[in-house]
Amino acid sequence: MSTPQERLQDDLKAAMKARDKERLSTLRMLLTAVKNERIASGEELGEDAFLTVVKRLVKQRRDSVEQYRSGGREELADKEDREIRVLEEYLPEQVSEDDIRSAVEAFVAENDLSGPRGIGPVMKEMLARFGAAADGSAISRIARDVLGS
Repeated sequence: MSTPQERLQDDLKAAMKARDKERLSTLRMLLTAVKNERIASGEELGEDAFLTVVKRLVKQRRDSVEQYRSGGREELADKEDREIRVLEEYLPEQVSEDDIRSAVEAFVAENDLSGPRGIGPVMKEMLARFGAAADGSAISRIARDVLGS
């Protein structure tokens, strides 16, 4: 089984051969981010570090989509959406919000948590449990909702 970085290199070559400019541009951007992270850390990136880079890029794109849409720049928002879809290919299948809510509710009940003080323990547990398969902002939103804060 190949590593995510090897898969990225293979996908980059395939996009070049297919002359898919938009996909190629997105993959090059991801490769650059991975290389920059490798330089900053001074070592090869493991799978967790690679996923962190991908998640950061997806989050940046989502923020851009929101800003473009609020500014009436639908064509730019659509481009960012397409980039998100390419980047998400490198993330594990995401856990549904219903599954996150069930896990949060069970953890809150087991540990008798409530209010704003419960958010920290819930976040720590859910991020450890779901890892890259769940979006941190979704966990936070659900935790705040369940805890009533």
